[in-house]
Amino acid sequence: MATGYPKPPPAPKFTHTPESVIEETNRLITTSRKLQDQIAKDVTLETASFENVLKPLAEDENEMGLDTAILGFYQYVSTDKKLRDASSEAERLLDDFGIESSMREDIYKLVSAIHKSPQSKAVDVDAESSRFLEKTYEAYVRNGLGLAEKERARFKEIKKELSILGIDFSKRLNEENGGIWFTPEELAGVPEDVLSGLAKGEPDSENKGKLRLTFKYPDLFPTMKYATNPETRKKVFLGNENKCNENSKLFKKAIDLRDEKARLLGFKNHAEFILQPKMAKNPEKVLAFLTDLRQKLTPGGEKEKSRLKQLKAADTKDKGITDDRHYYLWDHRYYDRLLLEKEYKLDAQKIAEYFPLAHTIQGMMKIFESLFGLEFIEVTDETKNTWHEDCKQFRVYNEKPKDGSEQTFVGWLYLDLHPREGKYGHAANFNLQPGFTGKKGERHYPATALVCNFSKPTATKPSLLKHDEVVTLFHELGHGIHDLVSITYYSRFHGTNVVRDFVEAPSQMLENWCWTQSELTSLSSHYKTGDKIPLGMVKTIINTKHVNDALFNLRQLHFAFFDMEMHSYKSHDDAVKSEPSVRYNKLRTEIALLDPPGGGDDFGHGEATFGHLMGGYDAGYYGYLWSQVFSTDMFYTAFKKAPMDGEQGRRYRHTVLEKGGSRDEMETLKEFLGREPNSDAFFEDLGLKK
Repeated sequence: MATGYPKPPPAPKFTHTPESVIEETNRLITTSRKLQDQIAKDVTLETASFENVLKPLAEDENEMGLDTAILGFYQYVSTDKKLRDASSEAERLLDDFGIESSMREDIYKLVSAIHKSPQSKAVDVDAESSRFLEKTYEAYVRNGLGLAEKERARFKEIKKELSILGIDFSKRLNEENGGIWFTPEELAGVPEDVLSGLAKGEPDSENKGKLRLTFKYPDLFPTMKYATNPETRKKVFLGNENKCNENSKLFKKAIDLRDEKARLLGFKNHAEFILQPKMAKNPEKVLAFLTDLRQKLTPGGEKEKSRLKQLKAADTKDKGITDDRHYYLWDHRYYDRLLLEKEYKLDAQKIAEYFPLAHTIQGMMKIFESLFGLEFIEVTDETKNTWHEDCKQFRVYNEKPKDGSEQTFVGWLYLDLHPREGKYGHAANFNLQPGFTGKKGERHYPATALVCNFSKPTATKPSLLKHDEVVTLFHELGHGIHDLVSITYYSRFHGTNVVRDFVEAPSQMLENWCWTQSELTSLSSHYKTGDKIPLGMVKTIINTKHVNDALFNLRQLHFAFFDMEMHSYKSHDDAVKSEPSVRYNKLRTEIALLDPPGGGDDFGHGEATFGHLMGGYDAGYYGYLWSQVFSTDMFYTAFKKAPMDGEQGRRYRHTVLEKGGSRDEMETLKEFLGREPNSDAFFEDLGLKK
């Protein structure tokens, strides 16, 4: 235990067994159900009030949150398949109970009575409690409580089926363990530190002398960037697109059910239903935003593609390969990298030598300490408790007050940064316990985890981060900081529990510190010499921020347009007849401007690997670009001139991050900016005219 710091509250425990996960889940559900039954029995429509209905429900929700997130978290990180399976089952049980709770007519009638009562607007109900009432009432209505009995029963069936589809989809993706055997010659160009980590064929097998490349990020991305053989890149690209094809049926079923559910509630389609409570409000506004962006980006994308095709023509000529004058999907990461190396002298491998993972994390934490008034202390003694030996644990405190009084605790942070079998395959932030105020006025502190897949250290090298991985780390810790510093009364509004089209804005804003000269320099330390990154290299990185940006953003637009189309059918019959794989491929060719395999647009089932659309981003993927408008506006307004301005950092922490979802997000944004947000900075940053 580090000296000079107040003793923190107990950290979460990660000691569950497959059996205890299910037992604990059933206990939580039973306790919560009893409370709801008691409220329904004791309270009448005439006596219903915030104090005797909503407050006990909110306190129960708070208490459940201390356990439920962890019970469902093991499926993403545990090395024990039985524990992962139990965690998935726990999530299914909790989802089923959530559906049951959200559709209790007896509780809905009490909440509705309170909502209609003049008392609910009374001055003695604080703003956050008033918002809790509004959101609870809205949730009941959106869960079909206004429907006739037959329609409500069908609505409930659909909710349960969608929950199972989402869990199964995610489980298949997490546990996917496919790969392709290649000869060392076929993997020419792939960095040695990647090749050295690949499984080798047994001497007496058909794969003798070959190396097995998986579809995990540390294998996939370097191969797509560096493999000189286009056939290798094609095989890897198409293999990755088709690694989970059985998920395509689950996705299609979800599209049909979502459409049916929205129509039961009287909405025209699922997108209209989803967007009603969001910042965007309706599909028309989203499509206008996406269309405007596509029109502005397409000319730049065509220009970038033309430049890359010229590079490909010269490269294939050098290699003695016939150039068929196409620019394929599997060409892009390779020639994007080659362009940066040849024209900008940017060597991603060389840059990575200056960003060893451990030092980069320390540097990043120093930046956030300075900006937000925090202090991170790693737990290295016997009190350390994590779910895996690779995982780091930190106590997070507020900075020492100037008056000399004791530092105050903020929360727990966990970093799980390397790939392993059965682990979540992307990069994400998971809330493990929310922050809230307890029944006796005591503070419950948040716990949050970053789960990423950076390359493991080897015998000769530490884990080295490419610059884009440094950006990823900043982005995910941005979510983590949001989670840690939020102070709300109710767990429902804690941290990143904001509307989905604002949730990315705070983390996207923190990415900007990866593109500023002083911060990149301070983060760096060569893994052998400890030297800072040369200024010329830093300038090269910054100069390449928007190279091929139009093509990158058109790729994002492909995802966003596909998402909106899948959830905006004019009739239910259209949804049933839809062919997601066909549309995914066709829209990609039309919007992203990269050529599909010869013979048309059919290159498999990419949507079957698109976890976002089954994990909460349905009719919401536009939010990445939408919130980028807000994040760029905030950065330009408060930080562009002086990124390390601690006064602005603390103002941002207290005005935006602390509030979580406890107030209207647009109001929070306007307070921080001092005006209505606009897209001027967003287009300026991209080098486009508004």
